[in-house]
Amino acid sequence: MAKKDDRSYVTIKCSECKKFTYTTPKNKKNTTEKLEIKKACPVCGKHTVFKESK
Repeated sequence: MAKKDDRSYVTIKCSECKKFTYTTPKNKKNTTEKLEIKKACPVCGKHTVFKESK
């Protein structure tokens, strides 16, 4: 029998322009704090920090 998956999808939003979002999986059991990932934002045209939003 398969083990229950603790991963869920969260939305991360650009911290500079706040116009572009990504969705990414997150393991809520191991990572309880909000995600902060540096990714490329096509609206800003540079790499920025993306923070988890609701």
